[in-house]
This record gives sequence, structure tokens and C-alpha cells, in this order.
Amino acid sequence: MNIKLQQESPARLALPAVTVYCFEDDPISSGSVDLLPEETRALLAELKESGELKGKAYERTLIHRPAGLAAQKLLIVGAGKKDKFKTYQLGRLAGAAVRFLRTRGVRQMAWVVSPETGADHIQPVVEGAILADYDSDPYRTERNGDYSIGTFVLAGESLNASEEFNAAVERGQAMGDAANFARTLVNEPANRMTPTVLAQRASEMAGRMGLEFQELGEEEIRSLKMGAFLAVAQGSTEPPRLLVLRYLPQDAPESPVIGLVGKGITFDSGGISLKPSQNMHEMKTDMAGGATMLGVMQAIAQIKPKVRVIALIPATENMPGAKAYRPGDVITSMSGKTIEVLNTDAEGRLALADSLTYARQLGCNVLIDAATLTGAIVVALGNITTGVFGRDQEWVNRVVESGAATGERMWQMPVDDEYRDLYKSSIGDLANSGGRPGGSITAAMFVGEFAEDTPWVHLDIAGTAWSNDEKPWLAKGPTGVPVRTLVNLLARLGG
Repeated sequence: MNIKLQQESPARLALPAVTVYCFEDDPISSGSVDLLPEETRALLAELKESGELKGKAYERTLIHRPAGLAAQKLLIVGAGKKDKFKTYQLGRLAGAAVRFLRTRGVRQMAWVVSPETGADHIQPVVEGAILADYDSDPYRTERNGDYSIGTFVLAGESLNASEEFNAAVERGQAMGDAANFARTLVNEPANRMTPTVLAQRASEMAGRMGLEFQELGEEEIRSLKMGAFLAVAQGSTEPPRLLVLRYLPQDAPESPVIGLVGKGITFDSGGISLKPSQNMHEMKTDMAGGATMLGVMQAIAQIKPKVRVIALIPATENMPGAKAYRPGDVITSMSGKTIEVLNTDAEGRLALADSLTYARQLGCNVLIDAATLTGAIVVALGNITTGVFGRDQEWVNRVVESGAATGERMWQMPVDDEYRDLYKSSIGDLANSGGRPGGSITAAMFVGEFAEDTPWVHLDIAGTAWSNDEKPWLAKGPTGVPVRTLVNLLARLGG
């Protein structure tokens, strides 16, 4: 998508479509509708009177050959109640406009920017437009053509191509593109997204972005004594990979060094503890945490915050092959802690355990991991909110605040030593499952054991990395959560 800034009044925009938004309280003189010529607003007053224009959230009203405008079409997007409106919702409104217009043959469109709009309002609009211009059906042979928006113009009389506005556009584009990159990886079927292919995609991205990239194969992983990660991998004929990407700007402070760890299980059958066949096809998404961290690294390579970041993605399949690990096995992690396997479907925490240990060994002194870890978090928070866990309240707060800024909902879950008894083992140091009660908590706390005394935050994205529902602003399928949250966090740290 080509994003442009244009200093022009809405009336003079000779484009296929111009978009404005309004609030429910006053749909004909609120938001950017207020910038339309009097002749056009008179028409909107008639639509309001007839009940066709109400300004309800994501209501879209299309007018052909609008009076007073040079544009062929005018789209009005409802923003709902003004007193409940948040800045990040501008991105959703822009996304709703993009998804509406693209299916109606529009390839060039303008978003009208209010005079009081600052750069902080430009970025979410750009993000939202790019996120909306994405489809999750690349393998359909009977697609009805390419619906993508080629040119998205931010237009306003007071708008100018200042350094501040251009920077907001560039940052919004980097954030949107990064989230879509992660979505593309998550969307690939497991036969086309093996650990080897994921490593290739990561290497290609790192090469484009100037990031340091390292790919560790099975023998190198074994030499590191990553017994937990290798136990998960041993049931598959696909060789495991540990991907390490480094962003270490010379002008960044020596500390903190942020370790981003993303679960990269490219297909999760459950192993010997086989999952039910219903919906097992969705387990291609079990590498969404790894895809998240690759998206984050792509974005920060463009935004260039002054903060040191190392990303680690343990990539493998969890399969019930002849050599698969079994319930009852005791394995030794890289940290030296022994783990009794009670459930081979609790595999993500094993891969994360060794990766967190290695991240600490590489010098990371703050750890943030993301994983589609538990169905229990979906029971607790549904498909709307990501569960946040951690022992360092300052870093938990930073992540939650960044989520709020981007519109990616986060909710802190408890981490309390009283839960530790649930995943104790009678034969080893830890058990890899604490049972159903508090399942997302015990899973997170198991992972946290391997962060030891390092500040650590865990994001359980099992419910939010994928959506089976079409949203007005987003296609169903992979969501890209929580790429933008983490990029926002790193940008704040290194701003």
C-alpha cells in the first residue's frame, strides 16, 4: 500500500473515494464530517433525518457522486459515542473504510484528517489501513481478483509533509507491515511452514532488515544441553531449529538487553497425548509467538529505537512419532532442572524453558515471551484479551500500557507461589502440567521458573492470535497480536 500525505481540502480531492468519520452524538457536525462543504453536509442532514446515518460504531454509509465534492464516492464511518472513543480506534475506523471500499472496486482512497490532528493520530490510521488490507485465503484458486487498496491518501488543508508527520506515517507503516508479516507466517499451513521454512523466512527478513541472524540446528541444540526442547522435537521427522536474531545498535545503552522469546511449534498434534481431531487443523497457528517476535524484529529494524534486543524462536513440530517423548518420561532442561512429563501436549512450556535459559546466557536481563500456550486462557479471557503474567510489576505495567495504547487488550493474571504446589513432581523438580484448575497460571509459572530472578513477562496469546470472526476492520484468521504492543514498548524504551 502506497501511503501519501496531501495538503488539500476534502472538496477538491479528485479521487475515487473520500472517507470521513462522525460520532453518534452528532453525525453531521462531528469528527471529520465537520470539514465537508455545507452542500455535502446538507445531504448528510437528510440522511440523518431519514435514519440512514446514525454514527453508530463502524456503521458505513456510502454516497455516490456526493454534492460539493470532486470525489466519486463519499464514505462516512460511524465512530460511536464520543466520550468512549480512544485514539487507537482511529485505526479501526480506517480499517473499516478500507475493507468496505476495496470490495467495491476502489483502489485509491483518501482519509480526511482534522486540523487539530497531530502525528499521534496519523500513526494508528496508517496501521489500521494496512492491517485491513490483508486477506487470509492465498491458496484459493477462485478468488474474485485483487481487492487491495493501492494508494491511501491522508488529506487535510492544514496537513503538511513535516518531519513529524512523515515519521508518523513511516512508523505506522512499519508497525502494520510487521503485524501482517507475522500474520502471513501464522496463516501458512504446516506442510508449507516447517521449522526449516520458518528459519528460511526469518533469515530472508533479517537479511532485508540488516539484523544479525543465527540458525542453530539439532546438533548445536544438543550441544547446549537443551533437553526440554529436544524432547518435544524428537517425535517429528522435521529437524528442529533455534532461531536467534539480534538488534544491537551501537548508540543504545548497555542495559536493558531485552530478550524476546516466541514459541515456534509449527504444528502441535499433542504428541502421544493426542489432541481431539476436531479443530486440530488450527494447530498450524501454534507458532504465533515465534511469528510475533519475527514481526517485532522487522519493525524495530525500521523504527530503530535505541534499545538492545535479542529474539529467540525455538521451532519444531510436536508429533506422536516412534521416537516421541512419553507421559512419565523425566527430561533434563538446559538449566539442569529435571521435568516429569505428565502431558506431552504441554510442550510449548518445555521449548520456552530452554530458550529462556539460553536468553539469559546470551546476556538478556529482561525477558518477554509470547506463546499460544493454553486453552485455559481462552476459557478465562475469551478471544478478546491476552493474558499477561509476570513477577516484575514494573515490566508488567509497561506491557499492559503499551497494549492499551495500540488497542491490543491485555489483562494481568495472578502469579502466586501458592500455585507452585500444583506442578510439583514426586520424581523430578517440576511437572510439565499442573492440571486443569488454574491451567494458564500454572503453565505461565512453569515458564517463569526458568527466568529465575530475571525480570520476566509472559503473554498467553492462545485466544487472541487468531480470530474465526470477521471484524469490520480485520479479516478473520491471524490477527498479528501482540506485535504492535511489543513494538510500542520497545519504541518507548528506546525513544
